[in-house]
Amino acid sequence: MANRALVTGGAGFIGSHLVDALLAEGYEVTVVDDLSSGDARNVAPGAELRTLDIVDRAALHAAIEGTQPRAIFHLAAQASVVASVADPTRDCAVNVQGTLNVLDAAARLEVPVVFTSTGGALYGDEAPRPTPETRIPAPLSPYGASKWAAEAYVNTWSLSGGIPHAVCRLGNVYGPRQSPHGEAGVVAIFSHCLYAEKAPKLYGRGSPTRDYVYVGDVVRALLAASGRRGTFNVATGVETDVREVWDGLSAAAGKQIEPQLADLRPGELQHSCLDASLAAAELGWRAEVGIRDGLAQTYAALVGEFEAAAGGAGG
Repeated sequence: MANRALVTGGAGFIGSHLVDALLAEGYEVTVVDDLSSGDARNVAPGAELRTLDIVDRAALHAAIEGTQPRAIFHLAAQASVVASVADPTRDCAVNVQGTLNVLDAAARLEVPVVFTSTGGALYGDEAPRPTPETRIPAPLSPYGASKWAAEAYVNTWSLSGGIPHAVCRLGNVYGPRQSPHGEAGVVAIFSHCLYAEKAPKLYGRGSPTRDYVYVGDVVRALLAASGRRGTFNVATGVETDVREVWDGLSAAAGKQIEPQLADLRPGELQHSCLDASLAAAELGWRAEVGIRDGLAQTYAALVGEFEAAAGGAGG
């Protein structure tokens, strides 16, 4: 019998790539997603999709206990910094109560959980760069605060229950299937602007830096972390500013469009870069896709997605 895995948020950007990888490794996969930001079309035909909200404890527990997975990957989240500032109560309900619901169900089955957290939004602007996991978090947004609280539950349940749960603090993940709609996902947003030949807004006037990590590299890290206890940064250790991302995508597109410059929005960081040496030492994981190649691959894939969404019309 094949191993079974359950992925919350598996219809989303990162989650759907993880589902593909699990299926390729021979897992039977169940996806739990409320489709508030995910898309059912992202879910591979070989996986089962259960549409429900992780805040609904009874429905979630029924799905997990009915599936009897041997591994759980918890990616479902309210992931918008701006939305967390506007509605911190909902942000807390999804990211904290939802995570607790997952952990309680996992405890009944004695199943390890891999929880995806945030790197930059957690550490704050005063952290040394690259930032190690030992840095005490100082989040600037409710989103960062809720992820930190959820981490505490993951670690407490792991220690008290003796189950090796893992926390993966992700850098700024980019790649195919990332949505260009909303304020998150600057690579996808910029790619759509280039496709549509529209000028984007560069918040922070192009100077904020992030640690951009390709989605395929992130998936490998999540798989490596399953069944391991600890907190791991999943990133490249390289800072890239917003203007460099725009210029790299422009080069991939062969287009030159002058962007608009704007101030940072509330809760957003000026700089973020993570130290991933612990993941290298304990998980044997390192990012393999450099920013230049990653941007080129992503732009090509996203243009295909944009054209498909537009009914095959070119850009």
